[in-house]
Amino acid sequence: MTHPAPRALIVDDEPDILTLLGISLERMGVHPHPATDLAEAMRILAEGSFDFCLTDLRLPDGDGLMLVRHIQQHYPGLPVAVITAHGDMQSAVNALKSGAFDFVNKPLDLGRLRGMVETALRLRPARMDDNGDAGHERLIGHAPIMRALRTQIAKVARSQAPVFIQGESGTGKEVIARLIHDLGPRSEGPFVPINCGAIPAELMESELFGHRKGSFTGANTDKQGLFQAAQDGTLFLDEVADLPLAVQVKLLRALQERAVRPVGATREEAVDVRVISASHKNLAQRVQDGSFRQDLFYRLNVIQLNAPALREHPEDIAALSAIILQRLAARDERPPSTLSAEALRALQDYAFPGNVRELENILERAVALGEGSVIGTADLSFNQTPTVPAAVQTPLPAAPPDDESTSIMQALESHRWNRTRAAEALGMTLRQLRYRLEKMGLK
Repeated sequence: MTHPAPRALIVDDEPDILTLLGISLERMGVHPHPATDLAEAMRILAEGSFDFCLTDLRLPDGDGLMLVRHIQQHYPGLPVAVITAHGDMQSAVNALKSGAFDFVNKPLDLGRLRGMVETALRLRPARMDDNGDAGHERLIGHAPIMRALRTQIAKVARSQAPVFIQGESGTGKEVIARLIHDLGPRSEGPFVPINCGAIPAELMESELFGHRKGSFTGANTDKQGLFQAAQDGTLFLDEVADLPLAVQVKLLRALQERAVRPVGATREEAVDVRVISASHKNLAQRVQDGSFRQDLFYRLNVIQLNAPALREHPEDIAALSAIILQRLAARDERPPSTLSAEALRALQDYAFPGNVRELENILERAVALGEGSVIGTADLSFNQTPTVPAAVQTPLPAAPPDDESTSIMQALESHRWNRTRAAEALGMTLRQLRYRLEKMGLK
């Protein structure tokens, strides 16, 4: 049985552009249906079904964004991309915010166009669980705030727009990013995460964009950057607020031009990557204090998702605890422990400044130190020191290099070698602390 060729609606008032688009699509096995203005495009949409739509933003009888919004309202499953003038990033961002799947600049890059069409044709309905939620198997919780988040993820996954995930430490921002990747058309491509706060500033540019042999001391071979490693997939920039300003400038150019220049290279290399970023810090406040570029903020924050703090959905603690206890039991090859009713109530009454990650630590400690298979309130060890959410913590002043090892050891000893709490006291991420411990010869 043969399947009919995919159908694409292409909208532009320039005959040469329509002809070029039509020829390019036909070579891909896609049947093009041209329209020269907004009214004709809406009429053609009403008369048949399509797999993809590509429209210029400037039309004789209206704005291409009107067509994007019309499709979002009346044909929500139809991917629509826009054609923008070269360098007009504001129009591209506005289109993405309005629901466009992606954009391509004039003059048209046919390679970029083909890649965009292929990605659009791979779009499929997000996988749903029995309760109508996307991603239930990894994003645990039936609270309304979690169900709403999964619905947002399913919608966002169909777009190629940059996503910024705001949330306190331990709320599962990387889990959200992976779900967006897995439910979208890039799921066959790589998912490449990087913690921007765990890599020394002087190495960040090389990590992101790669370098050429001999470009600096120690560069003995060519190295591929993480942008190149994420080709046709997703690059997840965790703790993006920690990027040095010099690297922010180069990241902005990479996002705008869809190309990167390795350190020591003379030419840029085209990349096709979706970027998802996250931070527990307030990026808007960082823009205000001058530590984060405003233009990069707007480029990354096209779509914002909020990762809920655990205290916002305590009704999910029972399910989360059961999953964590099962995982610990499988690791230790023993029957899973259970929570007493009193212990569950104690967990639900706790504020969890460290969120799900702190819940994991509490349960792991209870299993390791408790007696029997039932965890009671006496087995739970909560953080008794007043703790503000990570998003508003003020880090301790940075220690001079010679004193850093001493400060780290003091923090670890004062927190009984709990690395998560020591890192918070030092104003570091956990990965930053691990990196420094490895440099000190401690693991």
